[in-house]
Amino acid sequence: MEPKLIFYSNSQLLEGPRFDLEHNLLYFVSILDYLVYCYNPETQEILSINLKSPASCVFILDFKIILVATKNGFYEVNFNTLSSKQKFQIDIPENVRYNDGIEDPKGRIIIGTMGFPEVKENVGKVFSYHQGSYKTLIDHTTISNGLAFSLDQKFLYFIDTPTKKVARYFYDIDTGVAKFDTYVIEFKAEGAPDGMCMDNKGMLWIAEWNGGCVSNWNPINGHKIQERKLPCPNVTSCCFDKYGNLYVTTAKSESETDAYGGGLFYIELTNN
Repeated sequence: MEPKLIFYSNSQLLEGPRFDLEHNLLYFVSILDYLVYCYNPETQEILSINLKSPASCVFILDFKIILVATKNGFYEVNFNTLSSKQKFQIDIPENVRYNDGIEDPKGRIIIGTMGFPEVKENVGKVFSYHQGSYKTLIDHTTISNGLAFSLDQKFLYFIDTPTKKVARYFYDIDTGVAKFDTYVIEFKAEGAPDGMCMDNKGMLWIAEWNGGCVSNWNPINGHKIQERKLPCPNVTSCCFDKYGNLYVTTAKSESETDAYGGGLFYIELTNN
């Protein structure tokens, strides 16, 4: 099936798709527009809230209530009332912003940073935040991106985009400590890995910046299984819905063949 364009509003950089399986809602952000969106696939209603600084990723709290990481801190956003309030902030330098994030099974927020407004080498980190305190999990990153847990929760997979690799870390659920193990996937073509998610078979789906696709990989042996093309070069992230199909965010590029870069796409992988 060809990718279906779901939403387009001329955004520069859509990112951070997160699907609420319980309530059948999709959340995503337009980083440079400071916007977070809530999309209902059944009604096709799209709501948005402006958070006044770059918004990077979403953590689900309740029905239409989420936590959003912005440069100015973490905000609780309520799409029932179209309101937001700041909850906390991690002590990050002025020259970075948050990027990709994930929640571990114990409720810890794991989130990376990157240089902003300019990307700078090794100024990023990956933090773990829980109940008012935080610590550094991974240091000296450049563009902290995709994060995913193995199905048995023993490993954390992580992408620092300029490395063009997927790293695997031993992850201790009890202590929340990550220890580098090895690199499991290396991208040798033009595309660089960006956001990612894991399917119910333990395989990784990775958005490829400047690669025009989401690619499917086996993290055990590092082999590429398949890829799904999109009509724009810069693919930023992806997540699964309740049917096992993919929502995919993209960004604009300077390519003349870029069709709807900065749009939200839907890729059917199953027959529902």
